[in-house]
Amino acid sequence: MVLPVADVEWGPLNPARGDASPRAGTLWGDRNAAGATGFLVRFVDGFESPPHIHNVSYRGVVIHGRVHNDHPDAEALWMGTGSFWTQPLGAVHITAAAGEETVAYIEIDAGPYLVRPVEDAHASEEEAINVPAEALAWRELDGVELTSLWGDPSGEEARGLLLRLPAASTTELESNASSFRVVVIEGSVEHRREGAADGASLAPGSSIGATESAAQLTCRAEVDCTLYVRAEGDLDLRSPD
Repeated sequence: MVLPVADVEWGPLNPARGDASPRAGTLWGDRNAAGATGFLVRFVDGFESPPHIHNVSYRGVVIHGRVHNDHPDAEALWMGTGSFWTQPLGAVHITAAAGEETVAYIEIDAGPYLVRPVEDAHASEEEAINVPAEALAWRELDGVELTSLWGDPSGEEARGLLLRLPAASTTELESNASSFRVVVIEGSVEHRREGAADGASLAPGSSIGATESAAQLTCRAEVDCTLYVRAEGDLDLRSPD
């Protein structure tokens, strides 16, 4: 399934806060039910949540604008496009945004995704991670750069990584898993199914739920394109040439 960001349906992230809530748009799964889910969150400029906790852990990647996510007493760390963070369940934190249209991709491994008061705070074995884009360590593989964000990059379990495709290049992703997920973080990407004559143009925030074994992705931007990939099993990169 290919979902351009223009077709995403938006609603309140936390309905209990009404108009004060950030907006959320589901890319895959259902954050109000059991199971893994990926969704977008859109913040207004200057947004700052009250201190709170969540019942589940989540991970996030900044698409537009800047995000600060940490303990209420922590010094502000503003993370821009391509930055990565995690939020452990039960840990008190705030989330703030700066920029006219701040958007982040959020992913959970098991729902539902709920907001709870600080009185319900509790410790877990996880620790929060905040990695600004400029601090990510990239490695080159056959003309594509990649960096592992979570999970074992060489294992068979679910894992997440960022891929950076050179401008005006085409790359094929192939997996032996039943599916893998791709979210455009930066740049303009054309997705073409194997054997198809035409492709879909995807802006940042768009997603691909690949149920076929391969996805052909062309970076149409004048700058490099960045993709978030969630995969299980083997993941191969190759040039169609």
